[in-house]
Amino acid sequence: MAKAKTASPATVEERLKALYELQLIDTQIDKIKIVRGELPLEVQDLEDEIAGLETRITKFNDELKTLEDEMAARKNAVTDALAAIKKFEEQQKSVRNNREFDALSKEIEFQTLEIELSNKRMKEAEAQLEAKREVAVESEERLKVRSADLESKKQELEGIIAETQKEEEKLLKDSAKAEKQIDERLLTAYKRIRQNVRNGLGVVSLDRDACGGCFNKIPHQRQIDIAARKKVAVCEHCGRILVDAELAEEVAGVTA
Repeated sequence: MAKAKTASPATVEERLKALYELQLIDTQIDKIKIVRGELPLEVQDLEDEIAGLETRITKFNDELKTLEDEMAARKNAVTDALAAIKKFEEQQKSVRNNREFDALSKEIEFQTLEIELSNKRMKEAEAQLEAKREVAVESEERLKVRSADLESKKQELEGIIAETQKEEEKLLKDSAKAEKQIDERLLTAYKRIRQNVRNGLGVVSLDRDACGGCFNKIPHQRQIDIAARKKVAVCEHCGRILVDAELAEEVAGVTA
């Protein structure tokens, strides 16, 4: 029984072509993300801020309700104390001795102090209410402004996503497909380089005898080695993977 043929390992040239093709695809994805700019982060920040404002407003409303309940209770206490004083004063008119009169006087004095304390607490509560209402109003106004900002940013982001979604989905599929053609070690190195460079270029071609990423001059002998496509070469200055201009043009022509 004949043995099934196994796929021969990809040559360095094939690996470099696959890697440069992946870079071209990823660069297009990066450009779409650049078009979106900071909008996704701005939307998230606004959503977080609005959630914080809503929590703050709820807390203020709870505190306002507590203060209003306290003021109502104090008003009732004053009413009850006044009624008690009136009752004790009426009772004083019919006491039989000084001891009963003094006892009623102490009750009147106690109720008077209760009224003074309640009035004091009501003034304090009123001051707190006024301060909290002012802050609550400011928070409500800010919530309206930030909610309008969020709606505007969302619409802007949704518009951009609608324009680029199909293209991005296709590019992401192409990127995943291209990754399968590259061995894991080389792919990991490529992704690490992309994360460490500002423009996301992990693979660049030679441009006028220089690295297409950092623009430092590449020695002539190294250029010959790169053009030979016998091994994966990296720029000694920036660490990017280097390919020759002809390979880059060939891959770009195929993927265009």
